[in-house]
Parts: sequence; C-alpha cells; structure tokens
Amino acid sequence: MRLLLLLCSLSLWLFGFNAFVSDAKVANGKTTLVEIKKEDGYRYRGIKLASKEFELYDHPKKAGWLYAIVPISYYQKPEDMRLVISFVHNSKEQSRELFIKVEDGKYEKEKISVQPSKVKLSGKNKERAEREYAEAMKIYSKVTQKNYLVSAFIYPMQSKITSDFGKARVYNDTLNGFHGGTDFRADVGTPIVAVNDGVVVLASDRFYSGNSMIIDHGRGVYSCYFHMSRFDVKVGDIVKRGVQIGLSGKSGRVTGPHLHFAIRVNNTLVDPMQFIATLNQNLLQE
Repeated sequence: MRLLLLLCSLSLWLFGFNAFVSDAKVANGKTTLVEIKKEDGYRYRGIKLASKEFELYDHPKKAGWLYAIVPISYYQKPEDMRLVISFVHNSKEQSRELFIKVEDGKYEKEKISVQPSKVKLSGKNKERAEREYAEAMKIYSKVTQKNYLVSAFIYPMQSKITSDFGKARVYNDTLNGFHGGTDFRADVGTPIVAVNDGVVVLASDRFYSGNSMIIDHGRGVYSCYFHMSRFDVKVGDIVKRGVQIGLSGKSGRVTGPHLHFAIRVNNTLVDPMQFIATLNQNLLQE
C-alpha cells in the first residue's frame, strides 16, 4: 500500500502536485482522506469520485494544505475507482487522477428478533417512519460550511462494543438492510458525551431509532446517537467535545438497552470507529 501511495503522490508531484491518500486500499463502508499541498498558480475546484463530488477545505493542522474527506458507500462494489482532482492552472480547467482500490468489507450477518410490529409496519407507522426518514435525509444532505472539527474525536462512552458496523441485519428471519453504526453496551441511564464539537440539529423520538440525537460537526460530518432515554441538550445548542448530551436507553426498535452510534459524511453512512481513527491519525492530530 505504501508503494502505491508513493507512486500516486509522485505522479501528481510531476505535474506540480503534492497529494496523498490516507488509504489507497479501502473497504466499502470505510473512509479515506485526501490531502493536497497548495501550489502557486493553482486554483483547486474539488474532488470527484464516481458521481459524488467533495469539497476541498483548508487543513486545520497543516498550513498551506487542503483536505477532503471521502466516504465509500457500503453498497459500492469492489473495483478500482478514479478519484479526480479538478483545478484551474494557466487559466485552463484541468484535472489529475488518483486511484482508490475498493475492497470487499466481508461483513457478517446478524439475526435479531423484535416485535413483529417493528418489521411489518401498519399504515400509520409506515407513514411516520417515511416522514422521519425524509426529515433525516434533509439534515444529512446539508453541508454546513462552518467547521467545528479542530480537536481529535473521542468515543461517546467507554464501554464494550456489542455489534460492529456493516453486519447484514436479519430481523425476524427477514433481511432488512445493514447495521449502519456501532453498538455500545449501556444500561439505561448511562451518560453519553459528544464525540466532538458541533451543533445539535435533531433531538426527537423516532419510530426505529427511538430518542435520537444528531450533531452537525460542519463540512458534511454528522454524528448520531440512538435509543436514548433522556436528552440533556436541545436543537440549536452548540456542544463541546466530551460534554454530556444525554443518557442511554432502550427506545425504538431494540432488543435491549444500548447506544447505537453512527457517523455520516456527505450523507453516506460509514464505519464510525474507522472514521474516527482515520481523522484522528491524519487530520486532527494533537
């Protein structure tokens, strides 16, 4: 992998670029980070991977550098993908390419038994679930330009992980998507803290995820906390990393009390643990 990174960086450097990818080999559902050193005479437009575009931002720790967080969809099939960097040089629109090798995450299946009414929905519950989904998608699709990420991420609690990201979820013997987050063991009433600075954009009771909170960290990054029993902050509150935002519970579609923790980047669900490790190592070093 180091050789591939070196070759990619060298090829761009020959064209006046100095660019790096944190992970040139990345599994579906994971995150990679692109860093570009700004050069005189170049005006950088952004990055495109397949049909998705990502903005470039000033690096919070490295002066004179830009970065883009690039999430890989869980549904992305294994293949070599072109990552296109667009820029203007000598008054001409130009681009350069890096390649990311997407690998199969080889996620396991997980069987779960819940109340039948949580799988086969009534008309009323279906309407509610669809309304709440649309509300959430509207939030996730917004890219707030203000950046709250200046410090490394922490975990929402220190507890055993009982279910990892990516497992195919089989509810009552019916395949129903995949596990879009990480579950932490937590008795009802266990304190939950914000994983980083941000602003609360949702705090409400939802059909599937129960008492749910979403924090906007800026630039398309959101953290999610589901199945809570209590909110200690409200929509519009600016929270700091480590502040208590509420208590864990067993609300929504659950088999028992726990915290479901998730991360979305540019409206793409990603493995939250791998996301935190990638950003802490490559972007938010302390």
